[in-house]
Amino acid sequence: MRRVHSRAMSTALDLERGLAERMDAPALQALAARTLVAADGAARRGPFRPDVWLNARQRHASRLAVHWFRSADVAVVLGLTITLLWAMTPGGAMQAPLWRVLPMALGAGVVLGLTRSLGLYRFERGQSVSVHLAAVSGVALMGGGLATALEALLSPARPDLTAYILWTAFVTVALYGLHLGWSLKVADWRAKGALTPNVVLVGATRHAERLIREALQRRDINVLGVFDDRLARSPDSVAGVPVLGDAQALMTHRMTPYVDKIVVAIDPKAEARVRELTARLSTLPNEVTLLVDPVDAGERGAALDRLARAPLASLDGPVDDDRRAFNKRIQDLVVGSAALVLLAPVIALTALAIRLDSPGPIFFRQRRHGFNHEEIVVWKFRSMRHEAADANASRQVTADDDRVTRVGRFIRSTSLDELPQLFNVLKGEMSLVGPRPHAIGMKTGAVESARLVAEYAHRHRMKPGMTGWAAIKGSRGPLHTAAEVRTRVRLDVEYIERQSLWLDLWIMLVTVPVLLGDRAAQR
Repeated sequence: MRRVHSRAMSTALDLERGLAERMDAPALQALAARTLVAADGAARRGPFRPDVWLNARQRHASRLAVHWFRSADVAVVLGLTITLLWAMTPGGAMQAPLWRVLPMALGAGVVLGLTRSLGLYRFERGQSVSVHLAAVSGVALMGGGLATALEALLSPARPDLTAYILWTAFVTVALYGLHLGWSLKVADWRAKGALTPNVVLVGATRHAERLIREALQRRDINVLGVFDDRLARSPDSVAGVPVLGDAQALMTHRMTPYVDKIVVAIDPKAEARVRELTARLSTLPNEVTLLVDPVDAGERGAALDRLARAPLASLDGPVDDDRRAFNKRIQDLVVGSAALVLLAPVIALTALAIRLDSPGPIFFRQRRHGFNHEEIVVWKFRSMRHEAADANASRQVTADDDRVTRVGRFIRSTSLDELPQLFNVLKGEMSLVGPRPHAIGMKTGAVESARLVAEYAHRHRMKPGMTGWAAIKGSRGPLHTAAEVRTRVRLDVEYIERQSLWLDLWIMLVTVPVLLGDRAAQR
């Protein structure tokens, strides 16, 4: 009976996957959420099933919001400062004397510096909103008090304190309102699970059971499932959390895009087994951590704290992955928006040429892998005959491919067919620079490309890009051999390890001349 149910469920899921090729991104996300919870019925959902399924990219975007919060605070404080200086000076803010500028500059610096250094952008779980707002107001009043005191020192004979009192009042009210908004937004994200880490456990062990029972009480992490490489000895569930397969099943499971961390919950004394498992799991883009068995409740709480920590990105310390991702997102929005405006005539002419050249839609949509194995729908201009379109890239393009239209040959050789991906960039699914997104199930010869290189999934540790390091180094277009796949993966991983603002700008600068100067590559 269970086999019949499984076959029926498999058929239903296959039908949904076929429909997915024609879906847009929101519909595809809804499909992914349904298939995740439908794999084996309600009994396989477990006690941590989120009400709203958000993939790792979407939760990562929420974590990066702290940088937007700070940017808004900086803009508001500086705007109020410049406005008051302009109102106080007959000739405008640029004509304000130094003795008048210094007090307000000091006040603004103190307010913004203390707001950051005192950790008022952490929005930690359980923190009282009223305490947070009181701290923000205190910082604003302190900055205003220092500005007023400095004005009295610089102009002891005729101090003009009215403007500084007004500045203090405006800044206090503005920051109070902004941080009230930030606090409510963070609370909403927490309620939806956007800031609750999703983890899976490898190892149906007593360590895993203890962690799950403690997590059920705390509810600050979601344990979505358990995987065990010794399924013959594994139960169907651990403390209510379903055992979904062996360690190999985790490598290709549909749940992977929704997982923040993979926790190896086996006895660290089994060193050989730990090494073998972590080596296999290291090929996934997800973070892998080892759970050391805590000896008491205090240590168990500390272990769970480490798993649930850092719901929002930190503003302190050296440049980290979160800040680098934030800077990259700003770059994508600014440059991507400018490119979309400047290239609008080219996009319109290309669309018209495709419409006149051959029957069929102007755009071609294809499911591809995004950040952390997320499935995204990538947009391109159609370059093939509509009836010959290959959504799964089961047959890669070759020289004089009879499926490519006349206009298609031109837009592929100039990469104009990639321009609609600017919309993917602005939506946050892609970046301007990154590993090129490959079609899901893309084959090199008769073998799926992802199976040819163990480190293939490392490409998904960063958003895919419209162009990239591999593209300007000659690895672009179809991959016809295993050696070409290895070269592409090596260059993509090299870029991920080296990524910086200046490297991205350099890649964008040389992309057009490199692509136009290469007549050998089939694209």
